[in-house]
Amino acid sequence: MREAAFVKQNKDKWAAFENALNNKGRLHPDELSDLYIEITDHLSYAKTFYPNSNTQLYLNSLASQAHQKIYKTKRESKNRIVSFWKTEFPHMFHSHHRELLISFLVFAFFVVVGAFSSANEGNFVRSILGNGYVNMTLENIEKGDPMAVYKQQGEFNMFLGITINNIKVAIYAFAFGIFLGVGTLMILLQNGIMLGSFQYFFYEKGLLWESARTIWIHGTIEIAVIIIAGCAGLVLANGILFPGTYTRLESFKRGVKNGLKIMISTVPFFIVAGFLEGFVTRHTEMPDWLAILIILSSLGLIIYYYIVYPYQIKRKIAYADKQLH
Repeated sequence: MREAAFVKQNKDKWAAFENALNNKGRLHPDELSDLYIEITDHLSYAKTFYPNSNTQLYLNSLASQAHQKIYKTKRESKNRIVSFWKTEFPHMFHSHHRELLISFLVFAFFVVVGAFSSANEGNFVRSILGNGYVNMTLENIEKGDPMAVYKQQGEFNMFLGITINNIKVAIYAFAFGIFLGVGTLMILLQNGIMLGSFQYFFYEKGLLWESARTIWIHGTIEIAVIIIAGCAGLVLANGILFPGTYTRLESFKRGVKNGLKIMISTVPFFIVAGFLEGFVTRHTEMPDWLAILIILSSLGLIIYYYIVYPYQIKRKIAYADKQLH
């Protein structure tokens, strides 16, 4: 895009933003922060295609003024963290719902592959889950407590170990996006096939409901966040493969930055999943209604925060932008 066309397309928005900066107290710092993100995107574009131009100098000055006002009016140690989860991350994540859908579809496909392979190949489950785990579970089934594996460790040790392991898997799913997304897809493949095999194993033993009501108490959040980590890896890969209007280096930096934000957003959910697996899942005697309530609540939380809420924030910011004009 030629510089004159770029300026003409965005000058009204810049003017409105500049007016908002000069009208002290008129905008809440969080709203100003959202607008600041858009201006910095324009500045990055100008640096790439119109280096050292008047447009770049103007946007740089505007961004500097905004930065000063935002961080003078916000207490970094407290409000910045709240703002990240409340506004900044959902606003950014809305633009990556496509990668989230791809990650989900890939994972779901390999869950089906895992179950299908287990149904048609006698030793497939053992090759995926390992002889040790399968033999131990068969022994637990004979003893009348198929979910006894969740009772073998102490609550805190299990919580800590599971949380660390899940975060490690998520980091791999993200970091392997550097291999043009192939590494991320492999992590989704491994975990999807493992889940499909695992669930088919219990189905074959006539324990599908018993296993599902127990495992998905923690698994709902655990599996969902692995899919979200896969989304982060695909965002990283997308930054390398499809730079769009940015240079490839700038696009890569943006992919890393957005992918890291997605990863940061998952940490509290992994802690919750680890807590549920360590302290709650072991209580296999709990009534079905309570297990179902925990599972549905976990699913609702994930869907709301990662799918519904970003749309709400996007609409809110779009409305605020229209008001400025």
